[in-house]
Amino acid sequence: MKIGFIGLGNVGGKLSGSLLRNGIDLVVHDLDAGLVQSFVDKGATATEGPARLMHDCDAVITCLPSPAASDAVMAEMLPEVTSGKIWMEMSTTDEAEVRRLGAEVIARGGAAVDCPVSGGCHRAATGNISIFAGCDRATFERILPILTTMGRRILHTGELGSASILKVVTNYLATAHLIANAEALVVAKAAGMDLNVAFEAIRISSGNSFSHETESQVILNGSRDISFTMDLVKKDIGLFQAVADRAKVPIELNPKMIEIFDDGIARYGERELSPNIIKRLEEATGLDITAPGFPPEMLDDEPEEAGHEVIPNRGLTGGLSGGKPCN
Repeated sequence: MKIGFIGLGNVGGKLSGSLLRNGIDLVVHDLDAGLVQSFVDKGATATEGPARLMHDCDAVITCLPSPAASDAVMAEMLPEVTSGKIWMEMSTTDEAEVRRLGAEVIARGGAAVDCPVSGGCHRAATGNISIFAGCDRATFERILPILTTMGRRILHTGELGSASILKVVTNYLATAHLIANAEALVVAKAAGMDLNVAFEAIRISSGNSFSHETESQVILNGSRDISFTMDLVKKDIGLFQAVADRAKVPIELNPKMIEIFDDGIARYGERELSPNIIKRLEEATGLDITAPGFPPEMLDDEPEEAGHEVIPNRGLTGGLSGGKPCN
C-alpha cells in the first residue's frame, strides 16, 4: 500500500518517520520544502501537492495544525477521491468538521478515519504512542497495519468523529493536570519543600499523572520544552469547550483554563512553550521553580514495539485492579 503524508511538523514528522523507518512506500508533502527534502533524503518520494498525492496513493494521512488547514488541503484532494481511497485525519481537530469532510470522502466512494495520537511527542518519535481511530469496523481492519506501524496501542473508538472527541477530552485532562502541577510545585516551594522530594512524593502517590511524569520534569529542569506551545493548548481546550457546548454540559473548570491560557498568551506570546504557564506564578511569588537532576526534554527510552489493538473493558473480566486510593 502506498501511503501519502501531509504535514511533516512536530508530530507529523515523527509519525511519518515511523512509517519510513519501517519500510512503508511513503509520499510526502509539506509547505516547508526543507522538511520535504529531509524525508526525500531518507527514502520518501515528494509530490507536487495534495491533489496529486491523493491521486497517486492508496491512503493519505493529514497531520495539520488546525481544522482550517485540513479544510484547505481536503478542498484540493476531494476531486481525486475515488472508490477504495482512504483519508486518515491525524490532526487534533473538531469532531463536527471531521464528520463533514469525511462524509464528502465517503460520498465519493472513499473511506474516512479520524485517528489522532496521544502520549507525547517523545513517544511519537519511537512508534510507541497511542492512537485513537474513529470509523466503521471494516475500515479499521484495513488501516490497522498502518496504525500499528506508527503507534503501540490502537483503540477503535467507534464511528467517525468519536476519536476526535476523545482526543480533546484527553487533552483537556492533560491541561488540567499541567495547571494543577504548576500550582502544586509553586505551593510546595513556597512552603519550604525540597522540589526533588516534592516531585517524588507526587510521582509515587495518588497525585501522580502522565503530565507530572513528563511536563513537571522539564518544568523543574527549566527548559520547559515539551514540544508543545500555548496556542495549541488554547486550540485543544477550545475544541473541548465546543464539544461540551454542543452537548449542553455546563462545565466550569475549562472556561477558567481558557482564561488562564489567554493570560499566558497575552504575557508570553502564543508560541511560548506550554509548561511556561507556570511563569505566571513564578512572577507572582518571585520563586524559581527549578531543581537539579531533571532532563531538558523527554526521550522515550523504551524499545520500539509492534503495535496492537486495545480492547475496551466491557465488564466481562472484572474491574480494573488497583483499588481506591487511601486518603
